[in-house]
Amino acid sequence: MALPDYQQVVSEHRDRIFTFAFYTLRHREDAEDVTQDVLIRLWRFRRRLDEGRVGAWLSRVTRNACYDVTRRRKVRRAVHPSDPEPQLERAVDRAPTPERSAEATEFRHHLEAALRTLDEPYRSIVILREIQHLSYQEIAEALDRPLNTIKVYLHRARRMLRHALVEETHVRAS
Repeated sequence: MALPDYQQVVSEHRDRIFTFAFYTLRHREDAEDVTQDVLIRLWRFRRRLDEGRVGAWLSRVTRNACYDVTRRRKVRRAVHPSDPEPQLERAVDRAPTPERSAEATEFRHHLEAALRTLDEPYRSIVILREIQHLSYQEIAEALDRPLNTIKVYLHRARRMLRHALVEETHVRAS
């Protein structure tokens, strides 16, 4: 892969890498670091990659980099348990009314909380499908799982999300 090809791949996939990392880690700076690390790895391995499978490779490397960050966080917390939990940065909602803005913020909070309850690989599959809008085949390649397994896991993950959202709503209403 020549430099212009690398730059093209970066421009096509940079936002997808960042978004996946952000939704997985829920911390902007860590997601930026992961994005940078993944793009550096892409440069290092550019000559060995099949250009038709770069997207799946990037998703797999991003997921693994996020796992590494999560493991380091756990070690840090074990060593320094008084460190505060990283806060999720909120995007500015441009809703026309304060009421709609509050409703959207509340729903986003509930959705993020519900998403955090999902174990892997369910969380990654939901992020890749519903947020990244990858095809089932791309998700299967990225997670190195059979296509039918991805479909079944996504169905289960959606059901778990609905259940978690209902539970979250009932807890808040009580």
